[in-house]
Amino acid sequence: MKRLLALLATGASIIGLAVLAGPPAQAATGCAAEYTVTSQWEGGFQAGVKITNLGDPVSGWTLEFTMPDAGQKVVQGWNATWSQSGSTVTAGGVDWNRTLSTGGSADLGFVGSFTGSNPAPTSFALNGVACTGSVTDPPTDPPTDPPADGTPVAVNGQLHVCGVHLCNRYDRPVQLRGMSTHGIQWFGPCYNDASLDALAQDWKSDLLRVAMYVQEDGYETDPAGFTGRVNTLVDMAEARGMYAVIDFHTLTPGDPNYNLDRAKTFFSSVAARNADKENVIYEIANEPNGVSWTAVKSYAEQVIPVIRAADPDAVVIVGTRGWSSLGVSDGANESEVVNNPVNATNIMYAFHFYAASHKDAYRAAVSRAATQLPLFVSEFGTVSATGGGAVDRASSVAWLDLLDRLKISYANWTYSDADEGSAAFKPGTCEGTDYGSSGVLTESGALLKSRISTADDFPTS
Repeated sequence: MKRLLALLATGASIIGLAVLAGPPAQAATGCAAEYTVTSQWEGGFQAGVKITNLGDPVSGWTLEFTMPDAGQKVVQGWNATWSQSGSTVTAGGVDWNRTLSTGGSADLGFVGSFTGSNPAPTSFALNGVACTGSVTDPPTDPPTDPPADGTPVAVNGQLHVCGVHLCNRYDRPVQLRGMSTHGIQWFGPCYNDASLDALAQDWKSDLLRVAMYVQEDGYETDPAGFTGRVNTLVDMAEARGMYAVIDFHTLTPGDPNYNLDRAKTFFSSVAARNADKENVIYEIANEPNGVSWTAVKSYAEQVIPVIRAADPDAVVIVGTRGWSSLGVSDGANESEVVNNPVNATNIMYAFHFYAASHKDAYRAAVSRAATQLPLFVSEFGTVSATGGGAVDRASSVAWLDLLDRLKISYANWTYSDADEGSAAFKPGTCEGTDYGSSGVLTESGALLKSRISTADDFPTS
């Protein structure tokens, strides 16, 4: 993934900070802050602040800095409690980073807005003490970075939600890019060793979404059999270093509560079986439709505890109203989720789109929602909402650029040879062994492969 250049001339500024070794507050040398603008767009930006303690251990800290331009505002932050009064921004340590040992560091981040210029913040201080320290040496015992050619799972490990982002083992925001299966009851032959080797090695995909339909000749016809197929695909993804999204693919009927008992049975089983894996993400309701957000929320709050009982750490994706459009396809918007979120932690909200049908109004909703909600585009197509028709390249590229800019993970529909415009492969491809060459790719497949196969940029420090 390509990262926009920071606005700072050097890409980062190293500033000595003061730390609190115990009352009264004292300035300590050997504390540093690194501020970097990681991406910027019209009227907005994303920035990171890394604080490193090179002095005595610190327990409890508050970082303050000044925004030089009156139009600069913190919109949403993570890995700290954030507030802003006038031009002064305050970030306080949270449970997992409140204590900084010697050589310890904390990575903070935020999404900001600006109306004029966007210069780097000034006047950093820790625990109310002006920055007086200087940095000449790196932290002792820094984390060892994984090899550059490590698989997505090897590099990032167990994922979790931090603020509005999906974050890796280093508490840094990451974007996963990959493909979704079609219904495994129909296109099972497309998912074999050769196709998954190609997905991991040729496509360089970070994830495989396993679409297990509940109705339409799916799970309800053979619960044990379909559960076994899902687990096999999870193992195959794990063996290749890819994340696996287990998709409980509800579509018709649109009220997920219709399948509540089935969901509890299924997720109880797969969560218990896969709890020790780092590569599993659970998607509990594909596309709720014809149903209120209150009903979807009620379903989620009954299914998530079943997963948590067996697997307390994995990320869970919750479908949203209007075919997972945050309600936009029903004439609503993201505010219903913002104002009435699911009562659970470590969750993300699904957003689905089809580029030829869903354009500026939907992109605007995602741009707004991404400042307040952790989003995961667990399904999208380059064509119309029917899954067919011509590829809308301009809209598809606009969507992909937006998701890259916001670091929103995605899975494209579909890694299959279905006879429809959304399929990545030409019909008949799954009867052979070639899943990587240009000759088997549709226009949609060629576009997605070109985007997914560009190098990942997973931060490890």
